[in-house]
Amino acid sequence: MEFSKKYHSAEHANQYYSKHVSGFWRRLSTRLEQRIARKALMQSGNPGSVLDIPCGAGRFWNVLVEHPSRKLYAMDNSQHMIDVALARQGPYSARFETQQASAFAIPLTDNAVECVFCIRLMHHIGRHEDRLALLQEFSRVASDSIIISLWVDANYLAWRRRRHETHREGHRYQNRSVIPASVFESEVAASGLRIERRLDLFPYLSMWRTYVLRKQVSLNG
Repeated sequence: MEFSKKYHSAEHANQYYSKHVSGFWRRLSTRLEQRIARKALMQSGNPGSVLDIPCGAGRFWNVLVEHPSRKLYAMDNSQHMIDVALARQGPYSARFETQQASAFAIPLTDNAVECVFCIRLMHHIGRHEDRLALLQEFSRVASDSIIISLWVDANYLAWRRRRHETHREGHRYQNRSVIPASVFESEVAASGLRIERRLDLFPYLSMWRTYVLRKQVSLNG
């Protein structure tokens, strides 16, 4: 996808890492997101195997390794991002099997991991068909749960962003999108998944929401 092209350089991958570790508000945001991730993993039953996709610069690796026997995989569409994660997350990197891969075509077998962990990708996916494709691919790979974050509506920052967008000049594509919660939740249901938990970073203020999704259990086994 067009938005992903900027991540395919070593310079941008290092900038992405530096951005999230510099400045008070960025560091605070990371800590709060990591706290949400811990809650989501607990809600998922502390899965014994997790795929972090896209793993980016490994912002959540310190959380994912807290389960000492957890089997961990990390994939990203950019090898440069993986390289930065391995270099910068030294104490944790040995725990991860890494591979360059698209989230739309994950090179794992069906039900290969208990949980797919997908943070800060879905808000880049503006088309309904693409979001469905992602959810279905995650459902194929995960045997039990999916943890996924995105921007949703019905909060102050979403209202402010919408107001700002009305004053922007036209551009070729929308890099990031606020997805109405009702729309995303209908896509979850259409993908054969159910919502177990909604975790808002700051209710009624922040756009960030993390969903814990479960695969539906077949009555036919």
